[in-house]
Amino acid sequence: MKKNILTRTPVVLVLALLCCSLWGSAFPCVKIGYRLFCVGSEDTASQLLFAGCRFFLAGFLVILIGSISARRLLLPGKSALMPIAVLALFQTIIQYFFFYVGLAHASGVKSSIITAASTFFTLVFAAVFFRYETLTLKKLLGCLIGFAGVVLITTAGTSLTGSMTLRGEGFVLISSASYAVSSCMVKGYSKKESPLLLCGYQFMLGGFILAAAGVLMGGRLTVTTPLSFLLLFYMACISAVAYTLWSILLKHNPVSRISVFSFCNPVIGVILSALLLGEQNQAFSIYGLLALILVSLGIIVVYIEK
Repeated sequence: MKKNILTRTPVVLVLALLCCSLWGSAFPCVKIGYRLFCVGSEDTASQLLFAGCRFFLAGFLVILIGSISARRLLLPGKSALMPIAVLALFQTIIQYFFFYVGLAHASGVKSSIITAASTFFTLVFAAVFFRYETLTLKKLLGCLIGFAGVVLITTAGTSLTGSMTLRGEGFVLISSASYAVSSCMVKGYSKKESPLLLCGYQFMLGGFILAAAGVLMGGRLTVTTPLSFLLLFYMACISAVAYTLWSILLKHNPVSRISVFSFCNPVIGVILSALLLGEQNQAFSIYGLLALILVSLGIIVVYIEK
């Protein structure tokens, strides 16, 4: 794709919404995967092994598709080694360690909405630490409105959420912050390196480390049905397709223009969690709906500044 095509609003809209739809489906898929592979909520080792297998496979798929497309094996040069290692740390190891462990101790609905905080973290980090953009009053207002939705869903009455725990909702929030840092890094690194190469190898490296840690801690995956492998393959495709497209969009567009589309993640995650995990009471309660409204409104405020 040419750069001018990747900056056109209709193209950005379609590709960004595709990414968000895939990511939104990950919330219920992780919980379903825990059941299919017999991974308990307290079994951190097996959770890491599950995550590691998913992301190593995702990285392999990205490099395979990229190599076939380029008609040559994609291999990183010396200049790409450090970016791959840094991205593997923030985009895969830290993010998904906290995400997988946190999701095992929080509902899919709550996790979907809390993850929306990554949008606001990204905007703030891009402006304050990476100096890619200016954090204007409207962007700040949007961040505050949206984050109010995150606070609401995590601290609302016990009939919806119960008490907030560090190992549950807290870990999901840390995961979101790590993702925000990695998004800003992708913007910088992709100026000199191929987003496809960075994405593929950072997934393989990060996935290998997560899986190795899980094995060393005594983790194991028990296959109960052939559907287990199908789900694992689908989850690998989620990462391979979504992160590759997202990285390419970040390379050719301002960070704020792409990150604001992440409001679709909690919306899709809430709907799918409600349908697939039986969390209708949380998804369609007054607190859940208000939180979704605030999150969506906050990002709309940011976006209309364009």
